[in-house]
Amino acid sequence: MEREYRMDKDIEKVLLSEREIARMINRLGREISRDYKGKNLLLVSILKGSVVTMADLMRAITIPCAIDFMVVSSYGSGTQTSGAVKIVKDLDIPIEDYDIVLVEDILDSGVTLNYLRELLMGRNPRSIKICTLLDKPDRRRVDIKPDYVGTAIPDAFVVGYGLDYAEKYRNLPYVGILKRSVYEN
Repeated sequence: MEREYRMDKDIEKVLLSEREIARMINRLGREISRDYKGKNLLLVSILKGSVVTMADLMRAITIPCAIDFMVVSSYGSGTQTSGAVKIVKDLDIPIEDYDIVLVEDILDSGVTLNYLRELLMGRNPRSIKICTLLDKPDRRRVDIKPDYVGTAIPDAFVVGYGLDYAEKYRNLPYVGILKRSVYEN
């Protein structure tokens, strides 16, 4: 009989528990609901990493909102951004009449979000703000600040709750620091 593989063994430390994440998401939902009351809100999830954050956040928002998705790539399967942003899937709807909140799992170098914000501003939305579950300001390479933040985290390689390494670990219900031995082989 094959033994079950446990992803937990690859985690050095749990950084944020399920309960802590739920509290952050609920707080972000209240803030966005308050700030966008009476506005035409469009949540734009930057896939794949933000899918879990987006699913929970949109349920925590108490006002009407539309959703759309973009797929961009700047990492490949590594641990560092390449700096080159490639749009794999663009938005499905025109955004001129919307107040946009870009939903991200983590704001790291800022290269991808800065590029996307500039690209989308050229499409004349009413406004664009950024919501990120995790902010890693020590890694910032461009001048960009999120408008809504779950929490700031230290400069460590984190996985779980949508965050991956080589497309794995996204399904962990918490955010954990990945053991170096996993990605330095």
